[in-house]
Amino acid sequence: MLRSTGLAFAVLAVLSACAPTTPPQLGPDGRPLPKVYAIKPGHEAEIQYRMLDSVNSLRRAAGAVPLQLNAQLNAAAATHSRDMSVQNRPWHFGSDGSSPIDRVRRAGYPGMMLGENISETYETELETLSAWMAVSDTRAVILDPNARNLGFAWYQEPGGKIWWTLLTGN
Repeated sequence: MLRSTGLAFAVLAVLSACAPTTPPQLGPDGRPLPKVYAIKPGHEAEIQYRMLDSVNSLRRAAGAVPLQLNAQLNAAAATHSRDMSVQNRPWHFGSDGSSPIDRVRRAGYPGMMLGENISETYETELETLSAWMAVSDTRAVILDPNARNLGFAWYQEPGGKIWWTLLTGN
């Protein structure tokens, strides 16, 4: 009797560990709410190189040459990500009326800016890349056969919203 009671308690303990502790929070549409992707200080290079590797994998599959990170394009992307947050809208023009070409020139990029992808989201950089690849216009920026350089940066608000900017140039 003691042995079977002990076995029953052991089974109950194992089964209770398998039960979810808290159900996911659902939004008004009945779908789970997104979890905040918190970017920690010091992870900038890791995220940039993860994006670069992912973009280059996609480009390789499409027969395009790989891109290299470019400091000036990164700077222009970071400036625009922060500015989109200040404006609270994802669009390609700066609060001073600047175009992507203007921002790339200001950052000292010696080549030609070819394309810019932007996003306002709580998603990771790879989820954002996937969303860009699902749309023909933004996919064309990533796979542009003339591109040789990549700039990629973001600004994360205290509430977790991330403003992503990707630039390509040659």
